[in-house]
Amino acid sequence: MSEQRSRPGLIGFRVSATGSVGLDWPTLDGMWACAGEFAAFDAAWMSDHLSDAGRERGGVAFEPFTTLAALAHRVPRRWLGIAVASATFRHPAVLAKSATVLDNVTGGRFILGIGAGWHEGEHHAFGIRLPPMRERFDRLESTVRVVSALFGPDGTKGHGVTLDDPQFPLSGATNEPAPIRPGGPAIWLGGQRPRGIRLAVEYAEGWPMPGNRPGDVVYFAEKRDEIRRALEAAGRDPNDFTFAAQLDCGTSAETRRAALDTARRFVAVGANHVILGVPAAAGPDGLAAMAREVAEPLSVDSA
Repeated sequence: MSEQRSRPGLIGFRVSATGSVGLDWPTLDGMWACAGEFAAFDAAWMSDHLSDAGRERGGVAFEPFTTLAALAHRVPRRWLGIAVASATFRHPAVLAKSATVLDNVTGGRFILGIGAGWHEGEHHAFGIRLPPMRERFDRLESTVRVVSALFGPDGTKGHGVTLDDPQFPLSGATNEPAPIRPGGPAIWLGGQRPRGIRLAVEYAEGWPMPGNRPGDVVYFAEKRDEIRRALEAAGRDPNDFTFAAQLDCGTSAETRRAALDTARRFVAVGANHVILGVPAAAGPDGLAAMAREVAEPLSVDSA
């Protein structure tokens, strides 16, 4: 499998719902259609929230699995990813099945980021329990274990997957149709502390920096180095791992110039994927400006 087939290239985009200004279906659809016209974009990303993550309660949010399936035709041959799906929102078997659909839709170019969940307001509003952090991470570990097992070869065999997990036991569970990508969709984990990094080293192919620290080059560099050391200690080649930075590009020429400078700094400290955020309020014209002024120059740099 070639590197292009195994993981995305350098540049992804994400339409942000922060503030919920201007985010409706025609706008989102139009922005993705615009992105599909720019070869600089290797991947398209969504987050996983039930309401606007930038607010304590309420606000617009599109459920990512159904939305990605609806928008995939706008960005053909690109990777699609969720950074990251909350383990509190779905049973891991449902998560694995949904991810497998997108793997098939994209021809094996889907990335499933998984996180423990964090937004208290949306959990409370929808009656979804947000456990204490230790219990939440236990659930995350079980989720990753179950999803990984269902992506594996036993998921498509007659006997299925039997897994004695304390939270989500499986008994002859199958995942058919099978994923197109060998081993199933790539799993990315955004762990930041030792326990999370250990989980990423064991199961993940990539690490997305947390969305609450966009543009923080120093933090990214520190965590990248820490994860690389952990991968090496576990006998994994860190050069086969994807380290994804995130930054916001704003809506003005000035903020886009600053974003390009920050993106270049991320690449200089070892980012091999950069997710460029653009607010929904910018609309298709704003996304096109970001593509021309940030994504395309960054792509030229890496050529």
